[in-house]
Amino acid sequence: MGRLLVFLLLPFSWLYAGVLAVRNWLYDAGWKKSEAFAVPLLGVGNLRVGGTGKTPHVIWLVEELLRQGHRPAILSRGYGRQTTGPRLAGLQDSAATVGDEPWQYFEHFAPQNVPVAAAEKRGLGVRLLLQMHPDTSIIVLDDAYQHRAVRPTLNVLLTEYARPFYEDQVLPAGRLRESRGGARRADVVIVTKCPPDLSAALQGTVQQGIVCYGRPNVPVLFSKYEYGTPQPFAKTLKLKEGEVLPASPPTPPVGAALLLTGIAQPQPLREYIEGQGYTVRYHARLPDHHAFQQKDLEALRAHWQPGWPIFTTEKDATRLHAAALQPALAGLPIYTIPVRVAFLGTGAAELRQLLPGAPAVASSI
Repeated sequence: MGRLLVFLLLPFSWLYAGVLAVRNWLYDAGWKKSEAFAVPLLGVGNLRVGGTGKTPHVIWLVEELLRQGHRPAILSRGYGRQTTGPRLAGLQDSAATVGDEPWQYFEHFAPQNVPVAAAEKRGLGVRLLLQMHPDTSIIVLDDAYQHRAVRPTLNVLLTEYARPFYEDQVLPAGRLRESRGGARRADVVIVTKCPPDLSAALQGTVQQGIVCYGRPNVPVLFSKYEYGTPQPFAKTLKLKEGEVLPASPPTPPVGAALLLTGIAQPQPLREYIEGQGYTVRYHARLPDHHAFQQKDLEALRAHWQPGWPIFTTEKDATRLHAAALQPALAGLPIYTIPVRVAFLGTGAAELRQLLPGAPAVASSI
Protein backbone atom coordinates (compact mmCIF):
# COMPACT_ATOMS: atom_id res chain seq x y z
CA MET A 1 0.00 0.00 0.00
CA GLY A 2 1.50 3.34 -1.08
CA ARG A 3 2.30 6.04 1.47
CA LEU A 4 -0.15 8.50 -0.06
CA LEU A 5 -3.00 5.98 0.12
CA VAL A 6 -2.09 5.15 3.74
CA PHE A 7 -2.16 8.87 4.57
CA LEU A 8 -5.58 9.30 2.94
CA LEU A 9 -6.99 6.30 4.82
CA LEU A 10 -5.65 7.31 8.23
CA PRO A 11 -8.79 9.27 9.29
CA PHE A 12 -10.89 6.15 8.70
CA SER A 13 -8.38 4.10 10.70
CA TRP A 14 -8.61 6.56 13.60
CA LEU A 15 -12.40 6.34 13.52
CA TYR A 16 -12.34 2.54 13.48
CA ALA A 17 -9.71 2.42 16.23
CA GLY A 18 -11.81 4.82 18.32
CA VAL A 19 -14.89 2.62 18.07
CA LEU A 20 -12.86 -0.43 19.12
CA ALA A 21 -11.24 1.51 21.95
CA VAL A 22 -14.68 2.35 23.36
CA ARG A 23 -15.68 -1.30 23.07
CA ASN A 24 -12.54 -2.45 24.89
CA TRP A 25 -13.06 0.19 27.59
CA LEU A 26 -16.57 -1.10 28.20
CA TYR A 27 -15.15 -4.57 28.80
CA ASP A 28 -12.29 -3.28 30.95
CA ALA A 29 -14.70 -1.21 33.08
CA GLY A 30 -17.10 -4.10 33.48
CA TRP A 31 -19.97 -2.50 31.55
CA LYS A 32 -19.83 -5.36 29.07
CA LYS A 33 -19.66 -8.86 30.50
CA SER A 34 -16.56 -11.02 30.02
CA GLU A 35 -17.34 -14.55 31.12
CA ALA A 36 -14.94 -16.90 32.91
CA PHE A 37 -15.39 -20.67 33.14
CA ALA A 38 -14.48 -23.43 35.57
CA VAL A 39 -11.78 -24.76 33.24
CA PRO A 40 -8.80 -22.63 32.13
CA LEU A 41 -9.11 -20.96 28.74
CA LEU A 42 -5.92 -20.47 26.73
CA GLY A 43 -6.43 -17.74 24.12
CA VAL A 44 -4.25 -17.57 21.00
CA GLY A 45 -4.63 -14.62 18.65
CA ASN A 46 -3.14 -11.55 17.05
CA LEU A 47 -3.68 -7.87 16.39
CA ARG A 48 -3.11 -8.21 12.65
CA VAL A 49 -5.47 -9.71 10.09
CA GLY A 50 -4.21 -13.18 9.14
CA GLY A 51 -0.83 -14.71 8.56
CA THR A 52 0.81 -14.76 12.01
CA GLY A 53 0.91 -18.55 12.35
CA LYS A 54 -1.94 -19.26 14.77
CA THR A 55 -2.60 -22.80 13.54
CA PRO A 56 0.89 -24.30 14.08
CA HIS A 57 1.15 -22.53 17.45
CA VAL A 58 -2.19 -23.96 18.56
CA ILE A 59 -0.93 -27.41 17.53
CA TRP A 60 2.26 -26.90 19.54
CA LEU A 61 0.30 -25.83 22.61
CA VAL A 62 -2.17 -28.71 22.42
CA GLU A 63 0.62 -31.24 21.99
CA GLU A 64 2.39 -29.77 25.01
CA LEU A 65 -0.81 -29.84 27.08
CA LEU A 66 -1.27 -33.51 26.19
CA ARG A 67 2.29 -34.23 27.32
CA GLN A 68 1.58 -32.51 30.63
CA GLY A 69 -1.42 -34.74 31.29
CA HIS A 70 -4.21 -32.34 30.33
CA ARG A 71 -7.35 -33.32 28.47
CA PRO A 72 -7.42 -30.33 26.09
CA ALA A 73 -10.10 -29.23 23.65
CA ILE A 74 -9.91 -26.69 20.82
CA LEU A 75 -12.48 -24.00 20.06
CA SER A 76 -12.34 -21.96 16.85
CA ARG A 77 -14.65 -19.55 15.11
CA GLY A 78 -14.77 -21.82 12.05
CA TYR A 79 -14.18 -19.06 9.51
CA GLY A 80 -15.48 -19.85 6.01
CA ARG A 81 -17.76 -22.74 6.99
CA GLN A 82 -21.20 -23.19 5.50
CA THR A 83 -22.91 -23.74 8.86
CA THR A 84 -23.64 -21.45 11.79
CA GLY A 85 -23.88 -21.82 15.55
CA PRO A 86 -21.82 -24.00 17.89
CA ARG A 87 -20.82 -27.29 16.25
CA LEU A 88 -18.70 -30.16 17.53
CA ALA A 89 -16.52 -31.65 14.81
CA GLY A 90 -17.19 -35.31 14.01
CA LEU A 91 -16.43 -37.89 11.36
CA GLN A 92 -19.42 -36.69 9.32
CA ASP A 93 -17.96 -33.18 9.06
CA SER A 94 -15.52 -31.49 6.70
CA ALA A 95 -13.86 -28.13 6.16
CA ALA A 96 -17.16 -26.96 4.67
CA THR A 97 -19.14 -27.68 7.85
CA VAL A 98 -16.68 -26.67 10.59
CA GLY A 99 -14.04 -24.56 8.78
CA ASP A 100 -10.61 -25.47 7.43
CA GLU A 101 -8.63 -24.83 10.61
CA PRO A 102 -10.97 -26.77 12.95
CA TRP A 103 -11.03 -29.65 10.47
CA GLN A 104 -7.24 -29.64 10.32
CA TYR A 105 -7.14 -29.81 14.13
CA PHE A 106 -9.71 -32.60 14.14
CA GLU A 107 -7.71 -34.70 11.67
CA HIS A 108 -4.40 -33.99 13.38
CA PHE A 109 -5.55 -34.83 16.90
CA ALA A 110 -7.99 -37.64 16.08
CA PRO A 111 -5.62 -40.30 17.52
CA GLN A 112 -5.55 -38.41 20.86
CA ASN A 113 -9.34 -37.88 20.87
CA VAL A 114 -9.00 -34.10 21.31
CA PRO A 115 -12.47 -32.52 20.92
CA VAL A 116 -12.70 -29.68 18.40
CA ALA A 117 -15.61 -27.26 18.09
CA ALA A 118 -16.51 -24.20 16.03
CA ALA A 119 -18.63 -21.33 17.31
CA GLU A 120 -18.96 -17.66 16.45
CA LYS A 121 -19.95 -16.99 20.07
CA ARG A 122 -17.15 -18.58 22.06
CA GLY A 123 -19.20 -18.82 25.25
CA LEU A 124 -21.67 -21.13 23.52
CA GLY A 125 -18.78 -23.16 22.13
CA VAL A 126 -17.21 -23.57 25.57
CA ARG A 127 -20.53 -24.78 26.99
CA LEU A 128 -20.94 -27.26 24.14
CA LEU A 129 -17.47 -28.71 24.71
CA LEU A 130 -17.98 -29.02 28.47
CA GLN A 131 -21.40 -30.57 27.99
CA MET A 132 -20.24 -33.17 25.47
CA HIS A 133 -16.79 -33.73 27.01
CA PRO A 134 -17.07 -33.01 30.77
CA ASP A 135 -13.58 -34.42 31.39
CA THR A 136 -12.02 -31.51 29.45
CA SER A 137 -9.38 -29.85 31.64
CA ILE A 138 -8.43 -26.90 29.42
CA ILE A 139 -9.73 -25.27 26.23
CA VAL A 140 -7.51 -23.59 23.64
CA LEU A 141 -9.28 -20.68 21.95
CA ASP A 142 -8.06 -20.24 18.39
CA ASP A 143 -8.19 -16.66 17.08
CA ALA A 144 -10.14 -15.18 19.99
CA TYR A 145 -7.95 -12.21 20.96
CA GLN A 146 -10.65 -9.68 20.03
CA HIS A 147 -13.52 -11.87 21.33
CA ARG A 148 -13.81 -10.21 24.74
CA ALA A 149 -17.06 -11.99 25.73
CA VAL A 150 -14.96 -14.78 27.23
CA ARG A 151 -12.01 -14.22 29.57
CA PRO A 152 -8.87 -16.29 28.87
CA THR A 153 -6.79 -17.54 31.77
CA LEU A 154 -3.72 -16.98 29.60
CA ASN A 155 -3.75 -14.63 26.60
CA VAL A 156 -1.11 -15.46 23.95
CA LEU A 157 -0.49 -12.71 21.38
CA LEU A 158 1.29 -13.58 18.13
CA THR A 159 3.02 -11.05 15.92
CA GLU A 160 5.00 -11.80 12.78
CA TYR A 161 8.71 -10.94 12.75
CA ALA A 162 8.55 -9.46 9.23
CA ARG A 163 5.38 -7.46 10.02
CA PRO A 164 5.32 -6.59 13.74
CA PHE A 165 2.18 -4.93 15.02
CA TYR A 166 4.09 -1.91 16.32
CA GLU A 167 4.98 -0.94 12.73
CA ASP A 168 1.43 -1.31 11.40
CA GLN A 169 -1.73 0.78 11.27
CA VAL A 170 -5.36 -0.04 12.04
CA LEU A 171 -7.63 -1.01 9.15
CA PRO A 172 -8.09 0.27 6.48
CA ALA A 173 -4.76 2.15 6.40
CA GLY A 174 -3.00 -0.97 7.70
CA ARG A 175 -3.79 -4.53 8.70
CA LEU A 176 -4.43 -4.21 12.44
CA ARG A 177 -7.79 -5.31 13.84
CA GLU A 178 -7.42 -2.87 16.72
CA SER A 179 -4.87 -0.34 17.94
CA ARG A 180 -1.40 -1.32 19.07
CA GLY A 181 -2.49 -0.73 22.67
CA GLY A 182 -4.42 -4.00 22.47
CA ALA A 183 -1.10 -5.67 23.27
CA ARG A 184 -1.69 -4.72 26.93
CA ARG A 185 -4.08 -7.66 27.26
CA ALA A 186 -1.36 -10.16 26.39
CA ASP A 187 0.18 -12.37 29.07
CA VAL A 188 2.90 -13.49 26.66
CA VAL A 189 3.90 -12.28 23.19
CA ILE A 190 5.36 -14.66 20.61
CA VAL A 191 7.22 -13.23 17.63
CA THR A 192 6.62 -15.76 14.87
CA LYS A 193 8.35 -16.87 11.64
CA CYS A 194 11.75 -15.69 12.85
CA PRO A 195 15.00 -16.52 11.05
CA PRO A 196 16.58 -19.52 12.82
CA ASP A 197 19.75 -17.51 13.44
CA LEU A 198 18.06 -14.34 14.73
CA SER A 199 20.67 -12.61 16.86
CA ALA A 200 20.19 -11.57 20.47
CA ALA A 201 20.66 -7.94 19.41
CA LEU A 202 17.82 -8.10 16.88
CA GLN A 203 15.64 -9.92 19.40
CA GLY A 204 16.27 -7.08 21.80
CA THR A 205 15.26 -4.50 19.19
CA VAL A 206 11.97 -6.30 18.52
CA GLN A 207 11.33 -6.67 22.24
CA GLN A 208 11.76 -2.91 22.74
CA GLY A 209 9.15 -2.24 20.06
CA ILE A 210 6.69 -4.59 21.76
CA VAL A 211 7.14 -3.38 25.34
CA CYS A 212 6.22 0.15 24.28
CA TYR A 213 2.63 -1.08 23.97
CA GLY A 214 2.40 -4.17 26.19
CA ARG A 215 2.39 -4.52 29.96
CA PRO A 216 5.74 -4.31 31.77
CA ASN A 217 7.61 -7.60 32.25
CA VAL A 218 5.38 -9.60 29.88
CA PRO A 219 7.56 -12.37 28.36
CA VAL A 220 8.48 -11.94 24.70
CA LEU A 221 9.36 -15.22 22.99
CA PHE A 222 10.59 -15.98 19.48
CA SER A 223 9.55 -18.90 17.29
CA LYS A 224 10.40 -20.23 13.85
CA TYR A 225 8.81 -22.54 11.32
CA GLU A 226 10.08 -26.03 10.65
CA TYR A 227 8.82 -27.76 7.54
CA GLY A 228 8.34 -31.51 7.40
CA THR A 229 8.76 -34.03 4.60
CA PRO A 230 6.17 -33.58 1.81
CA GLN A 231 3.32 -36.07 2.13
CA PRO A 232 1.17 -37.36 -0.78
CA PHE A 233 -2.22 -35.67 -0.61
CA ALA A 234 -3.95 -39.04 -0.86
CA LYS A 235 -2.83 -42.60 -1.48
CA THR A 236 -5.63 -42.91 -4.04
CA LEU A 237 -8.33 -40.72 -5.49
CA LYS A 238 -11.59 -42.48 -6.32
CA LEU A 239 -13.61 -41.02 -9.16
CA LYS A 240 -16.41 -43.57 -9.19
CA GLU A 241 -17.11 -47.06 -7.97
CA GLY A 242 -14.37 -49.45 -9.00
CA GLU A 243 -12.09 -46.80 -10.55
CA VAL A 244 -8.92 -46.02 -8.60
CA LEU A 245 -6.16 -43.73 -9.77
CA PRO A 246 -2.49 -44.49 -9.01
CA ALA A 247 -0.98 -42.87 -5.95
CA SER A 248 1.56 -40.07 -6.15
CA PRO A 249 5.21 -41.12 -5.79
CA PRO A 250 6.24 -41.19 -2.10
CA THR A 251 9.01 -38.63 -2.73
CA PRO A 252 8.54 -35.76 -5.19
CA PRO A 253 11.51 -35.36 -7.55
CA VAL A 254 13.51 -32.15 -7.26
CA GLY A 255 13.05 -29.83 -10.22
CA ALA A 256 10.13 -27.84 -11.56
CA ALA A 257 7.07 -27.62 -9.30
CA LEU A 258 3.78 -25.81 -8.81
CA LEU A 259 2.44 -24.24 -5.63
CA LEU A 260 -1.21 -24.00 -4.61
CA THR A 261 -2.10 -21.84 -1.58
CA GLY A 262 -5.12 -20.20 -0.01
CA ILE A 263 -3.44 -18.78 3.08
CA ALA A 264 -2.63 -15.24 4.17
CA GLN A 265 1.17 -15.41 3.99
CA PRO A 266 2.44 -18.09 1.57
CA GLN A 267 5.82 -16.47 0.89
CA PRO A 268 7.75 -18.33 3.65
CA LEU A 269 6.51 -21.65 2.26
CA ARG A 270 7.54 -20.70 -1.26
CA GLU A 271 10.98 -19.65 -0.04
CA TYR A 272 11.36 -22.99 1.75
CA ILE A 273 10.37 -24.96 -1.36
CA GLU A 274 12.80 -23.02 -3.51
CA GLY A 275 15.47 -23.49 -0.85
CA GLN A 276 15.02 -27.25 -1.23
CA GLY A 277 16.01 -27.00 -4.89
CA TYR A 278 12.58 -26.75 -6.55
CA THR A 279 11.78 -24.14 -9.18
CA VAL A 280 8.23 -22.86 -8.74
CA ARG A 281 6.96 -22.53 -12.30
CA TYR A 282 3.53 -21.31 -11.24
CA HIS A 283 2.03 -20.22 -7.92
CA ALA A 284 -1.77 -20.30 -7.66
CA ARG A 285 -1.98 -17.73 -4.85
CA LEU A 286 -5.58 -17.51 -3.68
CA PRO A 287 -7.09 -15.58 -0.73
CA ASP A 288 -6.98 -16.88 2.84
CA HIS A 289 -9.61 -19.58 3.51
CA HIS A 290 -10.46 -19.68 -0.20
CA ALA A 291 -13.04 -22.34 -1.07
CA PHE A 292 -11.37 -24.05 -4.00
CA GLN A 293 -13.44 -24.39 -7.16
CA GLN A 294 -13.08 -26.70 -10.12
CA LYS A 295 -11.95 -23.73 -12.24
CA ASP A 296 -9.04 -23.12 -9.83
CA LEU A 297 -7.76 -26.64 -10.36
CA GLU A 298 -8.32 -26.47 -14.09
CA ALA A 299 -6.18 -23.31 -14.18
CA LEU A 300 -3.55 -25.13 -12.12
CA ARG A 301 -3.57 -28.10 -14.49
CA ALA A 302 -3.05 -25.75 -17.44
CA HIS A 303 0.38 -24.84 -16.01
CA TRP A 304 1.30 -28.39 -14.99
CA GLN A 305 3.48 -30.86 -16.86
CA PRO A 306 3.81 -34.59 -16.08
CA GLY A 307 6.46 -35.21 -13.44
CA TRP A 308 6.05 -31.84 -11.74
CA PRO A 309 4.91 -32.09 -8.10
CA ILE A 310 2.27 -29.71 -6.83
CA PHE A 311 2.79 -28.49 -3.26
CA THR A 312 0.18 -27.14 -0.88
CA THR A 313 -0.34 -26.68 2.87
CA GLU A 314 -2.14 -28.93 5.34
CA LYS A 315 -4.79 -26.25 5.84
CA ASP A 316 -5.39 -25.93 2.11
CA ALA A 317 -5.59 -29.71 1.79
CA THR A 318 -8.63 -29.79 4.09
CA ARG A 319 -10.54 -27.83 1.42
CA LEU A 320 -9.33 -30.03 -1.43
CA HIS A 321 -11.15 -33.06 0.00
CA ALA A 322 -14.53 -31.78 -1.24
CA ALA A 323 -16.18 -34.49 -3.34
CA ALA A 324 -16.95 -32.06 -6.18
CA LEU A 325 -13.21 -31.41 -6.66
CA GLN A 326 -12.07 -35.01 -7.01
CA PRO A 327 -12.51 -35.25 -10.81
CA ALA A 328 -10.46 -32.07 -11.26
CA LEU A 329 -7.72 -33.50 -9.01
CA ALA A 330 -7.44 -36.73 -11.00
CA GLY A 331 -3.84 -37.57 -11.80
CA LEU A 332 -2.34 -34.47 -10.18
CA PRO A 333 0.60 -35.35 -7.88
CA ILE A 334 -0.28 -33.09 -4.94
CA TYR A 335 1.83 -33.04 -1.77
CA THR A 336 1.15 -31.35 1.54
CA ILE A 337 4.02 -29.85 3.48
CA PRO A 338 3.61 -30.05 7.28
CA VAL A 339 4.45 -26.86 9.19
CA ARG A 340 5.48 -27.03 12.84
CA VAL A 341 6.75 -24.51 15.37
CA ALA A 342 10.03 -24.47 17.28
CA PHE A 343 11.19 -21.81 19.73
CA LEU A 344 14.48 -19.97 19.78
CA GLY A 345 16.62 -20.23 22.88
CA THR A 346 14.72 -21.02 26.07
CA GLY A 347 11.37 -19.93 24.64
CA ALA A 348 9.74 -23.38 24.83
CA ALA A 349 10.70 -23.82 28.48
CA GLU A 350 9.44 -20.32 29.34
CA LEU A 351 6.09 -20.96 27.66
CA ARG A 352 5.69 -24.30 29.43
CA GLN A 353 6.07 -22.52 32.76
CA LEU A 354 3.17 -20.22 31.89
CA LEU A 355 0.70 -23.00 31.05
CA PRO A 356 -1.89 -23.96 33.69
CA GLY A 357 -0.99 -27.13 35.56
CA ALA A 358 -2.84 -30.32 34.72
CA PRO A 359 -5.37 -31.44 37.36
CA ALA A 360 -4.41 -34.49 39.37
CA VAL A 361 -7.20 -36.56 37.86
CA ALA A 362 -5.82 -35.92 34.39
CA SER A 363 -2.14 -36.38 35.23
CA SER A 364 -2.76 -39.76 36.77
CA ILE A 365 -4.18 -41.19 33.53
